[in-house]
Amino acid sequence: MSRSRFVLLILAAAAVIAAAFYLSGQRSLTRDRIGAALAPGLSTELAQVTAVNIRHGAEAPVVSLRRTGPANLWTIAERDGYAANVTKLRKLLLSIADARIVEEKTGNPASYATVGVDDPALANAVGTGLEIMTPTGSLRLIVGKPQGNGTVVRLGGEATSYLVEPAILVSADAPAWIDPTLIDIPVASIASLAIRPAAGPTYVLRRSAPGNDEFSLDGIPAGRLAVSAKALAPSPLAFSAITAEDVAPAASIDFDAAATAVVTRTDGEVITVSGAASGEQRWLRFSTTRASAWATKTQGRAYEVPRYRYEAIFRPLEQLLQPPPPRAAKKHP
Repeated sequence: MSRSRFVLLILAAAAVIAAAFYLSGQRSLTRDRIGAALAPGLSTELAQVTAVNIRHGAEAPVVSLRRTGPANLWTIAERDGYAANVTKLRKLLLSIADARIVEEKTGNPASYATVGVDDPALANAVGTGLEIMTPTGSLRLIVGKPQGNGTVVRLGGEATSYLVEPAILVSADAPAWIDPTLIDIPVASIASLAIRPAAGPTYVLRRSAPGNDEFSLDGIPAGRLAVSAKALAPSPLAFSAITAEDVAPAASIDFDAAATAVVTRTDGEVITVSGAASGEQRWLRFSTTRASAWATKTQGRAYEVPRYRYEAIFRPLEQLLQPPPPRAAKKHP
């Protein structure tokens, strides 16, 4: 055997031995991570998180959550700095901090999409990318498909994906991250309600007496009767605990032919609610006679609400009237 051939055989054997040691080390590393925290240290930095970026189907974030201002309020860049749902954000961060690795999944890029941990920048991405920013750095991960009680995830910069528990749930839809709370006007706090529907006659409901749950109706057409005094009371579905499904600049919604509801509360505050239909969407705009943080929050903004809520606010007059009396039959000679 020639000297050069012998040297080549020695080098090949060394490469095989090195590869074996590497694979053994990798398997040992994987075994060591089972039961370990997905994001060690995050639990001690939750209060210091400054931003969360969510990517899905694009290079740029589709949702950018930021802690801003002297009060460290969370806002959404894609919704013009509107308040974020802090409860939902905290739940997401806690689920990541609490997540433990249950088992190793695929490390093959060709199989990433199958478990949902493919590149979130791809147009047809299955996975959702998360970047959590803290003063000490950032944590990047790709949240994939749910499996059993957990979720498949892949940490940024790593090839191997893992099943972790508890499950990590994240939405890449900006409206899902807004603070949905708007206003709560209990029926008991309404002294009067003036309604001008987008189409049809206007009318006014007035509470009969303080503390009484009966209302009277102004604007009854000739020859018609109102329903009972208690049935005239505004529906609890109208103004109680109103929540938003989305938010937009009020100038972006056509309120030129808006319906209006003017609510006079028993404490003297007057709240005007304007409503506009845009395709299948229903939007509300608010104004009030009283200065408050809520008035500042809602100024210049419009809110999408469920259709049932919109229809409960702007009830047509006909719904408050008894059926018309039957017409007398014509007598034939």
